Amino acid sequence: MAARKLAAYEAKRDFEKTAEPSGAAAVAASERARFVIQKHAATRLHYDLRLEHEGVFLSWAVTRGPSRDPHDRRLAVHVEDHPLAYGDFEGTIPKGQYGGGTVMLWDRGWWAPEPGFDLQKGLKKGEIKLVFAGERMKGGWVLVRINNDKFGDGKRENWLLIKHRDEFAMEGDLDFLEDTAFSIASGRTMEEIAAGKGKAPTPFMTKKATASDAIWNSKGSPEATAEKAAKETGAPRRRSAKPSAKAQAPRKVVKKAIAMPDFVPPQLCKLVDRPPGGGDWAHEIKFDGYRMQMRVEGGEAALRTRAGLDWSGKFPQLIKDGAALPDALIDGEVVALDADGSPSFAGLQAALAEESTDDLIFFAFDLLYAHGEDLTDLPLSERKARLKALLPEDGDRIRYVEHFESGGEAVLQSACRMSLEGVVSKKLDAPYRSGKPGTWTKAKCRAGHEVVIGGWTTTGDAFRSLIVGVYRDGDLIHVGRVGTGYGRDKVARLLPKLKAAERKTSPFSGKGAPRGGANIHWVDPVLVAEIEFAGFTGDGSVRQASFKGLREDKPAQAVEAEAPAPAEDVELAEPKAAFAMKRSDGKVSVRGVAISNPDKTLWPDAGDGTPGTKRDLAEYFEAVGDWMLEHIKGRPCSVIRMPDGVDGETFFQRHSGKGVSALIDEIVVSGDRKPYLVFNTVESLVAAAQWGATELHPWNCRPNEQDVPGRLVFDLDPAPDVSFDAVVEGAREIRDRLEALGLAPFCKTTGGKGLHVVTPLKPTKVDWDAAKAFAREVCAQMAADSPDLYLLNMSKKERGGKIFLDYLRNDRMSTAVAPLSPRGRPGAPVSWPVSWTQVRKGLDPKRFNIRTAPSLLKTLDAWDAYAESERDLEAAIRKLGKD
Repeated sequence: MAARKLAAYEAKRDFEKTAEPSGAAAVAASERARFVIQKHAATRLHYDLRLEHEGVFLSWAVTRGPSRDPHDRRLAVHVEDHPLAYGDFEGTIPKGQYGGGTVMLWDRGWWAPEPGFDLQKGLKKGEIKLVFAGERMKGGWVLVRINNDKFGDGKRENWLLIKHRDEFAMEGDLDFLEDTAFSIASGRTMEEIAAGKGKAPTPFMTKKATASDAIWNSKGSPEATAEKAAKETGAPRRRSAKPSAKAQAPRKVVKKAIAMPDFVPPQLCKLVDRPPGGGDWAHEIKFDGYRMQMRVEGGEAALRTRAGLDWSGKFPQLIKDGAALPDALIDGEVVALDADGSPSFAGLQAALAEESTDDLIFFAFDLLYAHGEDLTDLPLSERKARLKALLPEDGDRIRYVEHFESGGEAVLQSACRMSLEGVVSKKLDAPYRSGKPGTWTKAKCRAGHEVVIGGWTTTGDAFRSLIVGVYRDGDLIHVGRVGTGYGRDKVARLLPKLKAAERKTSPFSGKGAPRGGANIHWVDPVLVAEIEFAGFTGDGSVRQASFKGLREDKPAQAVEAEAPAPAEDVELAEPKAAFAMKRSDGKVSVRGVAISNPDKTLWPDAGDGTPGTKRDLAEYFEAVGDWMLEHIKGRPCSVIRMPDGVDGETFFQRHSGKGVSALIDEIVVSGDRKPYLVFNTVESLVAAAQWGATELHPWNCRPNEQDVPGRLVFDLDPAPDVSFDAVVEGAREIRDRLEALGLAPFCKTTGGKGLHVVTPLKPTKVDWDAAKAFAREVCAQMAADSPDLYLLNMSKKERGGKIFLDYLRNDRMSTAVAPLSPRGRPGAPVSWPVSWTQVRKGLDPKRFNIRTAPSLLKTLDAWDAYAESERDLEAAIRKLGKD
């Protein structure tokens, strides 16, 4: 009978070309019906559901894969029956053969009809109520045929696969397939299976379901689960015979030890914008390392990645220390600590690359199995208490992770001040569940994401940037370029791996896929990078992305977009789609300011090969605004507006008036009836971006005191034939002259070809005329000493080969570009504060742009002493007169 059922299967395959089992491959029936789900990358990626029944596998192709959300109705196309031997097949079907592509054993276990359900009648009717007891598929489900629809060859039917509402259901189950993107039988990813790498899958179809089976015993039988599902759904239970008197007699129950599994798919965190409130959460520091699971049994330890890959060989010292622990399965993270004791992802990368991992730490934060007992159903509070008791108090490399039970916001703020990653919050009363059940969240200090590398760019022979993407519905979608974060050591480790994966064609799909070129090199999408970035543009590109390192613990196919959900909606809301961030009215909101036409290009290239948009400008001002305001608030400020981009028309504006945002303040100055613009808040800076203002040029007065000089600015403006190194030498000479006069000079790039030397002033009786005269005299003496290098004349005829020392910035109504202000020039440069140790040959002002500045600002200390460095200009004027 089975042979007759398999006739269609046999007719479609050439078993001399495909490794799939033929119908002749005998597999004995089991006491309980088995099921298998195979992830299948054929013409389209889908999941094949197979149910053992009467000697064959009844089979359906679930086009989008199963979902644990009862609201989801997943199309399941009924296909030909398959032989039971197919339940152990994992490999590649050759191209040209039926179903050609890679096949993964995604889940397997046992199934049974729901209690009281007549399977034979259900099959005829087109409805199967069933219960799964697998590693990933659990609880009650229904398969229902829809309207007897037929298509194609006239024999296949459309069904729907729907999850029943029971304890295993999960609304908003967006990450189920992402978090389980590895084989349940071999731990391999689709890429590894396609490449023939890794270990072969463990057999299942020749295995009998016994009480000692770890999968069976730890997860429960389908019948037992069905009883619970029936109670939840209201389905009728199967009546059992009345127990005999002997059966009713009391008996002693002996609790058997449960076999510890090799690996449990980890519980993962939902990204939220801030930690949840309330006292029923545990808040832990988020580590910047590799998630690992340590398994200890019989004095032998192993470490596996979040995908189940055995990495024990990479951490011999941790394995040695772990072997001394009692039998247990421990969840944690392997971390490298820097000199200050803070986690360092770069340090972890270096340690792995150099095979020098003895100083790495395993931070343990959860206990899944111990002493022959499955602890995953216990509340977190009890699991952590047992973990703390199990670990040595003075552990050097294996350490217990402490937690706080209140003040999640305060913990996050402290973590951010310490330059840590953020906070992980966990429900204290919740069990451990693989995937993202919503009881663990993470709130980050800085945005981070994992991306798949699809190529890289070069300038000449030098590495320039990575071209990256994420997966959506099986396609690799381009999300931009990552142009910063590459030190010499990182590039040295990265380039060989890129070249090893090089290919001739682009791996990207979709409308936004980048085009090729002489400086673009494509790679197979197998490498995963971790980046820091400032968010997504309206079209889904990463903004201001910086490279942190490669991740070898996560398969590329599992990388999809992730965006934070509101913390108060953690257990109910679906994560927001990171690539659909536009409002319905075509606007976005930055700092509460509506930005119209946010994707309008202002800079064709913002320094990393991607366009700089209006939204990029708004979010740049949001990122740097607090620092920038110290140098512009309370001062009249002129703006340069480029509403159509740097290649369009330019508008200069200094007066307030019609059309100016109410968020931008105005100030009246003597001698002019029209009010001037003034920027006093970050919101006003964002409003300037909405207005298309690419440059801000404030007065150099003291805040709210336009008649009092607040700083002097010396502008070194070189002729086109003068090198930037010569400008550097000129700035250092001005510094020396000002310091000799008792002033404290600071330096910044202009965002152009020159440098500004700025010195802050104390409030004195010195007026603008005297201040300007002083600045002129300093420049005049410098030009007189080196007439072949410097001049005070703006005439182009006389400037060849020289640097114009522009002292004219030091007048009451004169302006200078603000520190951190962008410039409306190619590459989106910014005026960047630099320390005097940086002002030397080789300084490249082009490296400071709207993409790089926000991340560089985190470590900027060049002007930390600016506010305390105000000096008396009267004393300097007297000293200059004596010299």
